[in-house]
Amino acid sequence: MTGTAKSHAKGFKPEAKKHLGQHFLHDQGIIAMIVHAVDPKPGDRLVEIGPGQGAITFPLLDRHGELTVIEFDRDLIFPLSEGARAHGTLEVIHRDVLTVDFSALANESPIRLVGNLPYNLSSPILFHALDHAGSIVDMHFMLQKEVVDRMAAGPGSKVYGRLSVMLQAYCQVIALFDVPPGAFRPPPKVDSAVVRMIPHPPGKIGIDDRALFARVVRDAFGQRRKTLRNALSRICEGAAIEAAGLRPDARAEQIEVADFVALANWLTANAQVEADTGEDAADNAD
Repeated sequence: MTGTAKSHAKGFKPEAKKHLGQHFLHDQGIIAMIVHAVDPKPGDRLVEIGPGQGAITFPLLDRHGELTVIEFDRDLIFPLSEGARAHGTLEVIHRDVLTVDFSALANESPIRLVGNLPYNLSSPILFHALDHAGSIVDMHFMLQKEVVDRMAAGPGSKVYGRLSVMLQAYCQVIALFDVPPGAFRPPPKVDSAVVRMIPHPPGKIGIDDRALFARVVRDAFGQRRKTLRNALSRICEGAAIEAAGLRPDARAEQIEVADFVALANWLTANAQVEADTGEDAADNAD
């Protein structure tokens, strides 16, 4: 039986594809915890990224009645659509999630994102979502546990870094619960965790130049053992760091998110930084 014909067979569930980073959730207890955490309300617009075999999709449909899913693997589209008939109304968008315009999808009715994200694409997906944060109410994602730990870490933590600052500057990050490898088929080699992200209201973010802010954070954490004075030497002098209210001899892992914002805004206001030709904020965030 060919792959396409087999995928249309009744009850067929495609195998996980390693090159797509697929690990299908099957633990009913964990699934119930995720649905409880999302807690959909009447009128919510739910959008699931990477529904896979429908482990979270169908319970959310049972609870909410309708759902939009974004799935890249064409072999999963038919089983999802067929399986959803007994649970509710499912809209399937067959696209790479990084090409989906969440703002256009929301169409002035903010969406709530849910997903068991592929570990090899988690950071790009997170930053893509934040580009459309004004159209997103909240996000509940399953990710590699060590990534969630970094996302939610505070100053002074060994895992507090660039990813922590870049995400927390734009949203509240709350680590909810851990998920063991055995909850998936096939089991990944690492623990997972579920995280809740709630975008800050635009007026609360307070970043005057987002590109400059990203550059400051990137350089500050580029060489963790260096002081801010040395790590940011390509951007500003120690006197500028001090003028912004920070200690030039401090290290990046000691600095609060709000202080990174204050430094970037001071540099913006005083026009001390030349245009950057470096990497994008989402690239290799750690």
